[in-house]
Amino acid sequence: MDHEFFMRRAIEMGKKNPKFAFGAVVVERGTQHILAEGVNNASANPTHHGEIVAINDCATNHPKIDWSGLALYTTAEPCPMCQSAILWAGIGNVYYGTSIPTLQRFGWNQIDIRAEEVGRRAGFAKVSLTGGILEADCDDLFRRPPG
Repeated sequence: MDHEFFMRRAIEMGKKNPKFAFGAVVVERGTQHILAEGVNNASANPTHHGEIVAINDCATNHPKIDWSGLALYTTAEPCPMCQSAILWAGIGNVYYGTSIPTLQRFGWNQIDIRAEEVGRRAGFAKVSLTGGILEADCDDLFRRPPG
């Protein structure tokens, strides 16, 4: 898969909300088609993180999809809520740019639980996590915390 291509699309999505540039895309691994996209809209609903919006978009537009054949690209490491949604959906692969520790270092409020730990504690599902995809580009989205 062309990880940089899909992460660039997630970055484009994130730039649609410069204050909270958390963008995500859901990709079908077999066809490499983007099936869904999301950008943080927590100002309208606190649960509408980019990953959640993309998962909801995918569920609405592809109700019979085999989630295990999907990958999710996101500008930042999924928070515990988003990682839990990814696990419940059954998405097999997650690729992210900026890590939770980097977000914290930049001054962002984050729950100090890494996506890997959430996944490790979910005995019912497995997901492969890969961080650091276009990390510098993603870091640039988050250098200034909101406020």
